[in-house]
Amino acid sequence: MHKKTRMGTGIVIGAVLGLALSLSFGVFANRADNVDAIPLEDLRAFTDVFVRIKRNYVEEVDNSQLLENAIRGMLSGLDPHSAYLGEREFRDLQIGTSGEFGGLGIEVGMEDGFVKVIAPIDDTPASRAGVRPGDLIIRLDDTPVKGMSLTDAVNTMRGPKGTDITLTIVREGTERPLKLTLTRDTIRVRSVRTEMLEPGFAYLRITNFQAKTGENLLEAVAALQAESGGLKGLVLDLRNNPGGVLNSAVSVSDAFLEEGLIVYTEGRVPDAQFRYTASRGDVLRGAPIVVLVNEGSASASEIVAGALQDHQRAVVMGSNTFGKGSVQTILPLRQETALKLTTARYYTPAGRSIQAEGITPDIVLEKLSVAQAGEESLQPVIEAQLSRHLESARQAGQETQDNEAEESLAQRDTQIYEALNLLKGLHILQARR
Repeated sequence: MHKKTRMGTGIVIGAVLGLALSLSFGVFANRADNVDAIPLEDLRAFTDVFVRIKRNYVEEVDNSQLLENAIRGMLSGLDPHSAYLGEREFRDLQIGTSGEFGGLGIEVGMEDGFVKVIAPIDDTPASRAGVRPGDLIIRLDDTPVKGMSLTDAVNTMRGPKGTDITLTIVREGTERPLKLTLTRDTIRVRSVRTEMLEPGFAYLRITNFQAKTGENLLEAVAALQAESGGLKGLVLDLRNNPGGVLNSAVSVSDAFLEEGLIVYTEGRVPDAQFRYTASRGDVLRGAPIVVLVNEGSASASEIVAGALQDHQRAVVMGSNTFGKGSVQTILPLRQETALKLTTARYYTPAGRSIQAEGITPDIVLEKLSVAQAGEESLQPVIEAQLSRHLESARQAGQETQDNEAEESLAQRDTQIYEALNLLKGLHILQARR
């Protein structure tokens, strides 16, 4: 469905906790060119430290373990996303796009030595327990997180289905740390969900980008078109979507675009530079789109939001996104291990860097809730309340179902409600043109 100048597939990393980061899964050729000679004095210093640990550490240490720890430290010092993948981690990465894995259902990273929540995945132990984007996890059961590597923290949160773990969380705006007990479960992520908000106006949520998300979106839109007799507008919800497979993000963007650049990358080597462009065909036939994002929208989500925004194909609403705009390439090593190495940065079609900037919405929406007013609240007087008012032409007893549906949606999710109202306005303007 799309053209690209470099083959590449994305992988969802960290199967147990759903560490869904957009990756380019490929192999860079082993080259000795353009590599500076390793300073001899630094090698001597490394060897000296290695020997002193072997001789003097309180317990005997295996050579292989020391070398692996050195490799992990070398990569972790680069950025939060580069890492060494042992056999189990590499195996988890390879099966992570299936949409089914065990754990808590939470996308995490590291910040100031603590585990930071990027986003909980819908309908998982994390989301049901009330874990929120931006939460800092400071304890896992009774074990402090400070000093742990991200891999160690992830492995601690792993465990058999049905077992419990208590997360101690620091949350902005709360005076004391929160303790949440989660029961581990098998996580089955349904990537695409839909709902008809009103006749002709649909809602489509993508929870994360799996290998078949693009195909699932096309099927879902076709079903919505058939149900509505032709869609007048679509709310595309990417809130708390931590990312996932790069190719799926490209496919989703391509579904709504007729032509043009979707995303491109820039890196130091030619293999890290590639471009994705859209093919002809808009599944909505030009119907307006409103994209909902928030601080939990990361990586592949930001690619989609940025592409549709730059092409003026959609209005982006919500809050500034996470800002994960770097490309991780998987470099397989011997013995079923690999490096996950940051090799490039993503850029939107207009040349905006996503990294550490995120996508700024066209319309900023605050987190609000609509509560039903009490009986004592002063309500405006309307015609139907006047004495001896004329009856409506509507048959007596007929319910105003549309208004009730709107009221229910406003109370359930004000941001979707606002997006729907904007869609209606865009549809009216489009029809008048």
